[in-house]
Amino acid sequence: MSEELISMVDGKVFGVWFLLGAALVFWMQAGFAMCEAGFTRAKNTGNIIMKNLMDFCIGTVVFILIGFGLFLGEDLMGIIGKPGFDIFTDYANFDWSNFVFNLVFCATTATIVSGSMAERTKFLSYCVYSAVISAIIYPIEAHWTWGGGWLSQIGFHDFAGSNCIHMVGGISALIGAAMLGPRIGKFERDKSGKVTKVNAFPGHNLVAASLGVFILWLGWYGFNGAACTSVEQLGSVFVTTTIAPALATVTCMIFTWIKYGKPDVSMCLNASLAGLVAITAPCDVTDAFGAIVIGVVAGLLVCFGVWFLDYKLHIDDPVGAVAVHCLNGIWGTIAVGLFATNSAPGYSIADAAGSEMTGLFYGGGFKLLGIQLLGMLATAAWTVVTISITFLAIKAVLGLRVTEEEEILGLDSTEHGLASAYSGFAIMDVSNTLNMAVNENTDLGVSDYEAASPAMRDASVKVMSAPVHSDSMIHKVVVIAKLSRYDKLRKAMNDLGVTGMTVTQVMGCGVQKGSGEMYRGVEMDATLLPKIKLEVVVSKIPVEDVIEAAKRALYTGKIGDGKIFVYSLDNVVKIRTGEEGAAALADVE
Repeated sequence: MSEELISMVDGKVFGVWFLLGAALVFWMQAGFAMCEAGFTRAKNTGNIIMKNLMDFCIGTVVFILIGFGLFLGEDLMGIIGKPGFDIFTDYANFDWSNFVFNLVFCATTATIVSGSMAERTKFLSYCVYSAVISAIIYPIEAHWTWGGGWLSQIGFHDFAGSNCIHMVGGISALIGAAMLGPRIGKFERDKSGKVTKVNAFPGHNLVAASLGVFILWLGWYGFNGAACTSVEQLGSVFVTTTIAPALATVTCMIFTWIKYGKPDVSMCLNASLAGLVAITAPCDVTDAFGAIVIGVVAGLLVCFGVWFLDYKLHIDDPVGAVAVHCLNGIWGTIAVGLFATNSAPGYSIADAAGSEMTGLFYGGGFKLLGIQLLGMLATAAWTVVTISITFLAIKAVLGLRVTEEEEILGLDSTEHGLASAYSGFAIMDVSNTLNMAVNENTDLGVSDYEAASPAMRDASVKVMSAPVHSDSMIHKVVVIAKLSRYDKLRKAMNDLGVTGMTVTQVMGCGVQKGSGEMYRGVEMDATLLPKIKLEVVVSKIPVEDVIEAAKRALYTGKIGDGKIFVYSLDNVVKIRTGEEGAAALADVE
């Protein structure tokens, strides 16, 4: 009786944990949204949030209608489940927990594709292919492994989805990004069409991206652990799910530090996810040593994947979805055949005859590895065929890509009528503490303004025109400077008696290049940095005094500390035309 009571309590406890795990997996949608938004440009943030919301909501609709039946319906020849509508016809006896649990996993597959096709995909087209993935592509191949299909019958093992979810989503992302083409300006080509340069598009908000990674890592404990049936097994899964991403991240940090001279923040964020993807299939059958090796390989693999897509395949993947999910989904599936050990709690891998199988490195030979390779290749083939048909059909009927004008303006405004996802918030560094890498060749050797020669002062802060002498002494003075000099410049103007000032934020760079050097392994051009543009109109105060005060405030002993433009407001003759002035402003430091 006591054993029956304990068994009943355990069943209830793990039943509740099963649903809590499903809730954690749903919460991963927020992580995907934050990651994708942070790794892309601000003008597309609202579009990305909308897509991550809708792939779950649309996925729910089609999963109810067809996906759940194809996945977990009565097995038909090991290929598909029998479609049914028990959720409508026999709700009292419906398998509610299994429905919710598998629904959130299904939505994860669809959302992976969003990142690689970000910033240039039609929203309607996204909704269509997201629905197809959730309705047909994922449910059928998942049935082979988790619904009693032919792969499960021969002993194929994918505990939580390296193969069924991540590789499938990653392959779909790869094919979609290839068909869609790169974002405008990502690759520079010569007349023959050969790529001559890869340009970096830094993510606009690494804070959001890192928050997304932490959310995903938390959710992954439910992703990998929700199907556990004992405390021992759950504890072991939590251990491997912690070790692999940690080792992947450390490996990536060391690799990028050595290769690029500095540890790459965004690549390390990708590496954490790569380690999580790789451990997803073998999390329940590997030990700590296996998790360490799996994580180290994942950390290197994600770096290779990002480089390979940029420099060899020339496929634009803004968030690294292919490197994270496709390559490491494949690696995690293969890792089962290498590191599966029956010392893991709850170990249950057996062939069709019921004989236990272990990994190659644990004395099991090549049998399990061969089964894993077969299952991976079969799933990959299914995905390539079905998603290619889907994308080709959408491209022919609806079109996949937005127009050039829409892409340049941003999908927030053109697809959703949203002026900005950050209305009311500044998205530039206005803290006056911008840490900028300075071009060493700009050093004038004297940092004190009083000690500097006139030539040094003029080289540091150029005056683009001398005052135009006329009967009226009304002049407009425009000063372009670094944010870090704003307070000093404003005080200098106030002390001089200038009471009317207009200050705006602009972006620009000059001889002092921007703060970036390498981003995700891609050499960056001069970074456009936040600047301030101060405009004053003076009449009673001599314009020469305004110029001198501005030069004194801006001077730091470097070439390119700022520029000053002077215009006579009562004279048609200007030192520079409007077009020339605009060009000069773009060259300001």
